[in-house]
Amino acid sequence: MIPKQECIDELKELTSKKFVLLTQRGNASIQSALKLAKGKGFDKLLVQDQGGWITYKQYAEKLKFSIHELKTDCGLVDKGELRKYDKAVLLINSLPAYAYYENMETVSKICEQNKIFLINDSSGSIGSKETRYGDVVLGSFGKWKPVNAEEGGFIATDNEQDFHFLEKISTISGPLDFNKILKHLKALPERRGFLDAVNKRLKKELKELEIIHNDKEGINVVVKYNDAAEKEKIINYCHANNLPYTECPRYIRVLEKAICIEVKRLEMR
Repeated sequence: MIPKQECIDELKELTSKKFVLLTQRGNASIQSALKLAKGKGFDKLLVQDQGGWITYKQYAEKLKFSIHELKTDCGLVDKGELRKYDKAVLLINSLPAYAYYENMETVSKICEQNKIFLINDSSGSIGSKETRYGDVVLGSFGKWKPVNAEEGGFIATDNEQDFHFLEKISTISGPLDFNKILKHLKALPERRGFLDAVNKRLKKELKELEIIHNDKEGINVVVKYNDAAEKEKIINYCHANNLPYTECPRYIRVLEKAICIEVKRLEMR
């Protein structure tokens, strides 16, 4: 079988969608999904107030969407807040901050009831059940993603008409190594198992500190600090264990004083 078609078949299985389009990168998928929503007559876009991705608003502004930030608990959407909206588009990262899974079944039900067009960015959640919800599911295979091919992305839907629209507006502008992408798609279960094991180990080792949504499964581990001494303790732990980290507040992670241990950047040995 042709590697490109094998990639598509793998993604159909992962997303439970009938139609899958491969794209140049995740950002191209986001842009195409928003153009699709705009073409369907939507002009109001809902995004998380933190834990999302930087291009959500950038592309939405270019397409002249009215942008509304949803209140979240460090990226997890306030469901009561979501219920206040109707006839809008929700572009959501189903693994906010790459650290804890959103309950996409609940989100999807609210969207269905309120006629909200749901775009699920599953770049981080791919391989989990949360990937299977949405009018459109998209993702990236870029560097440090669960599908760590360092190139390519995808967009998926069950709506054949929407798929044909996406085919017309989406172009692959450069060569993609479909064999490489396929290799990483097939390695996803093993990689997810590795990342999950690291996540659990770090949470156990850091249990005396305040870990955001400690009870939820995820990839990254976000640790809050109250003062400079606590911050230094977390950073020293990262250095001692060769763990990459980023400092918050940071929109694509959390808007809290915290250290985000970037488990997603780790490679299996």
